[in-house]
Amino acid sequence: MTKRREVPGIRPYDGPAGGWGALKATAQAIRVQMESIEAPITLLRTNQPDGFDCPGCAWPDKEHRSTFQFCENGAKAVTWEATTKRVTPEFFASHTVTSLLALTDFELEGMGRLTHPLVYDRATDTFRPVEWDAAFARIGEILRGLPPEQVEFYTSGRASNEAAYLYQLFARELGTNNFPDCSNMCHEPTSVGLPQSIGIGKGTVSLDDFEKTELIISIGHNPGTNHPRMMGTLWEASRRGVPIIVFNPLRERALERFADPQSFMEMAMVGSTRIASTYHQVRAGGDAAALKGIMKAVLALDAERGDVLDRAFIAQHTEGFDALVADLNATSWDDIETESGLTQEELADVADAYAKSNATIVTYGMGVTQHNKGTANVRLICDLLLMRGNIGKDGAGICPLRGHSNVQGNRTVGITEKPSASFLAKIQDVFGFEPPAGHGHDAVQTMQSMVAGQSKALLCLGGNFAVALPDPEQSFPAMKALDLSVHMGTKLNRSHLLVAKETYVLPVLGRTELDMQAGVRQSVTVEDSMSMVHASAGKLTPASEHLRSEPAIVAGIARATLPNSKVDWMTLVADYDKIRDLIEKTIPGFDDYNARIRVPGGFRMPLPPTERIWPTPTGKAMFSVFHGVKEDAHVDGHDVLRLVTLRSHDQYNTTVYALDDRYRGVFGRRDVLFMNEDDMADLGIEHGDRVDVETISPSGREMRLQGLTAIVYDIASGSVGAYYPEANCLVPLDYIDVESGTPSYKSVPVRVARAAGA
Repeated sequence: MTKRREVPGIRPYDGPAGGWGALKATAQAIRVQMESIEAPITLLRTNQPDGFDCPGCAWPDKEHRSTFQFCENGAKAVTWEATTKRVTPEFFASHTVTSLLALTDFELEGMGRLTHPLVYDRATDTFRPVEWDAAFARIGEILRGLPPEQVEFYTSGRASNEAAYLYQLFARELGTNNFPDCSNMCHEPTSVGLPQSIGIGKGTVSLDDFEKTELIISIGHNPGTNHPRMMGTLWEASRRGVPIIVFNPLRERALERFADPQSFMEMAMVGSTRIASTYHQVRAGGDAAALKGIMKAVLALDAERGDVLDRAFIAQHTEGFDALVADLNATSWDDIETESGLTQEELADVADAYAKSNATIVTYGMGVTQHNKGTANVRLICDLLLMRGNIGKDGAGICPLRGHSNVQGNRTVGITEKPSASFLAKIQDVFGFEPPAGHGHDAVQTMQSMVAGQSKALLCLGGNFAVALPDPEQSFPAMKALDLSVHMGTKLNRSHLLVAKETYVLPVLGRTELDMQAGVRQSVTVEDSMSMVHASAGKLTPASEHLRSEPAIVAGIARATLPNSKVDWMTLVADYDKIRDLIEKTIPGFDDYNARIRVPGGFRMPLPPTERIWPTPTGKAMFSVFHGVKEDAHVDGHDVLRLVTLRSHDQYNTTVYALDDRYRGVFGRRDVLFMNEDDMADLGIEHGDRVDVETISPSGREMRLQGLTAIVYDIASGSVGAYYPEANCLVPLDYIDVESGTPSYKSVPVRVARAAGA
């Protein structure tokens, strides 16, 4: 084999996930961002009683059985927020917005915490400080002058239940259900697909189920980076001998082997534990084909030896099984193999393992949902589980891996563009105003409305809206064409700099910081990915005396906008218990809210499917049918590849902590394209070549990303990978899962060619 050329910043990383590499990275994050004396105390408060919930992933706590309830990426999230770096008015006075736009996203957020409320001054092209009341008054004046349907309310998953509830209340009293939120860009297929299948848009498993399961099937996620506290759970399962079958286009180190930093023996011996018992590199976009292949093989096993299907469960608790069987029988193995990139034998082996397991959990992430058939993918996972009665019994169920720490809680307390009639009736009954009933905009619809010049104002409760969405060629100019943009956040990001006619940047307290209202320390609540609701209370001195909490800012804008409001906003801000009282009155499942969050660990929201109660129109769990095996037939072609956009290990959502991606062997750079070695040979591309990537768009638009460096990586044939959000310029805004509206970040049809002159 010809020796590959050396490529700057590309070198193998042979260590396991976790281990000494994780401890070194944690120490580096502390050194760069925080005072070393304060850091250990802060980290030890993470996910502890009377402490704060990690602002990173939504994996649940282990009932505080460990002193260390944080991981490497959780430590990065905490130190990133609790940094000692500050971005002051003096900084903004000497830096124009135009000059700041020339910086990278990493450089912008790396400057530190915002310290003062800011307003954009077009005459000087700078942000200048503004008094809170003046900002609220002007924002309210502009909002009152616009039709409510022209105002958009974006929510990031880091917002607390209390802030999100006030936010939706404000918008609905104003008169709109325009609620684009981060869930629209990640797990909306879960929120849409699971209710169709089992009647509720949430997972059904708990941490206890992972201790009882006999098989874990992991599809389309990279836990070592995106939900790293899950690694401890997988580590424990593997060491108990539980098979973990992985489906993922890329070989991810955390799914191969992991060294638990809390295991003294493993660290002392510099050892590690194997995670995946079997690793199947499914082609990007081939999930539906793979799932249909497993189910087809399950049917064959049942026909061969019987007693594989749980026929009693199917008869008593489900509908639609016969249609599923007919479709699976009509689907050819040739089509399944071609589309999935896996063989019949491989998928039959998975079916055999599934048939032997009495309790199976399927975990999945955005590798399942961010496709133009994402909702159908979710429903196929349900189909597989329902075949053997693996919902509503110990050690079994479906486990969607939501990323951000309260993205699920935001939806629970009303952040949805499609509110139920019962919820709206409760709002009217409790508050005395009639909320709008018509559906509002999701994230893509919001941006499309902005592009069309129809939406005029955007309020962002956290997040980096324009950068998170696809298609910056359309999205960025649309931000600048708004009449008003308001951003509530902890750090500067690019969306703040895409200034509208009037733009305000309002600094908020972070999750780690002390929130005092009316002289009393306040706590907020969050809901993790397993529906546990618990309290979070920061203790750090705020980064600036000029910061305000998210509930206080939302209430301040609402009061200034709605002078005749039915809501006593300031009374609610003075005592967050009063906000929770209102949540309890309007949303089922929050009985005795304030009492229950004062119990360590909190409480679990109702999940009827865990009791085999199905809140569907039929009262039964519903099988679905995915016709054919292809995600999108129009992109066929021998030279067509599928682009998967990826987060690096030094990244969380759009936040880039550093420029390394050590588990994938990339250091100090992000301008790379991960490619299969055989695909590279077919295209005449060598490791280290500069390449251009072009989207195959049905609309005929030219969408290109030029000058990436192609590197050989262990990725499924027909698939390529590039970093998000840099590769968002290759994702059309309208290339979405029609059922959920989620962009297809994980399966964009592209062509790759050597760059001119390369």
